[in-house]
Parts: sequence; C-alpha cells; structure tokens
Amino acid sequence: MISACLEIIGLGLSLIGTLLVMVACGLPMWKVTAFIEGNIVVAQTIWDGLWMSCVVQSTGQMQCKMHDSVLALTTDLQTARALTVISAVLGVQALMITIAGAQCTNCISKESIKARVVNVGGVIYIMAGLFVLVPLCWMANNIISDFYDPQVPYSKKREIGAALYIGWAASAMLLVGGALLCFSRPQDEKTSYPLKYVPPPTKSTSINGDYDKRNYV
Repeated sequence: MISACLEIIGLGLSLIGTLLVMVACGLPMWKVTAFIEGNIVVAQTIWDGLWMSCVVQSTGQMQCKMHDSVLALTTDLQTARALTVISAVLGVQALMITIAGAQCTNCISKESIKARVVNVGGVIYIMAGLFVLVPLCWMANNIISDFYDPQVPYSKKREIGAALYIGWAASAMLLVGGALLCFSRPQDEKTSYPLKYVPPPTKSTSINGDYDKRNYV
C-alpha cells in the first residue's frame, strides 16, 4: 500500500513537472527588461524568450516576433532551447514507461519486472529534471552577471523572468517525483515467487500387497 502511494505521488509530481517544462519552454519571459535609473513610468517592456521576443507597450499592446536565426542567438539561449526540448521529450517517454510498469496496469505480468520498469521511469525523470536545470541556472547566472556589470548599458540589462521560476519549480518536481519512483518498489524479488507445496513421500508396499515393515519402525 505504501509503495502504491509513493508511486502515485511520484507519477503525479513528475507529470506536473513535465507540463511545467513545456510551459516554461513556450513562454517568452526568460529575460525581462530591468527597471533601473529611478524611472517610474516606462514606455515599454521587453521580453526575451527561447523562441520569440515581445515588446509590451504601456498601453497594454504587445507585439511579438520570432527569432530570425538560431545561429544569431546567444550561447545560453541555444543551449536552453536544446536541453529544454530534450527534457520535455524525456518526460513524455518516462510517462509511458512508468504507466507500463505501474501497479494499476496489466501491461507486464511479472511484478519484479514491473518494479524495474517503474525504477527506469524514475531515473529518466531525474535526467529530465537535470536537463532543464542546467540551462536555467546558466541563464540566471548570465543575467545576474550582466546586471552588475558596469560596462553593460542600462538598456541591455535584464532581470530574471517568470519562465525561469516556473522552470525551477518543474525541475524540483521532476527530481522529487523521479526519486519517489526509484524507491517505490512494490515487493522484493524474493517474495515474488509463489510457494510450492511439496507432498510427503508415500509409503512403499511389498510385493504381496502388504505395507513394508520398515514403515512401522
């Protein structure tokens, strides 16, 4: 019962984490314009994402433009694109593997094999969490370094956007959910084999049909 609860909780956290990775990948709010120099009224706000850049006017109008060239992007954006997509793909694969080995399904009959399949799904979820965590920390480090760099002009300074916080939450859920799946072994392999009943040896009879006298000793 405990293993089933751990399995359900781990699968739920991992599924939510995978969905949040997809949301963070599509949001353009990875880098946001930094409001500095004491400006209270700002005419426009710039959002930089993995796939597009958006300009939000003070009137509420927003205009977005897709990135023209992948090679023109910075190294952190190119890496974030690749690793975030890989993390989302790994999350989907881990979901199918975990469902195949779950206790509530009959895709696999042997319990010991089902336990190993669930563990493999948990390991893949942990890998997905690490894949999305690397670009998030890298990009956050670059944003903070540029913010405190006096050589970077104020118009080029950026702040951490909402997509990074969503990605960090997704990474935490994937890591925790994958760890729970790795430790949610339904039963030990030693107890997976049924016990066999061995009948007692039958008493031998003599040639004339009488029981052997050695049986009465």
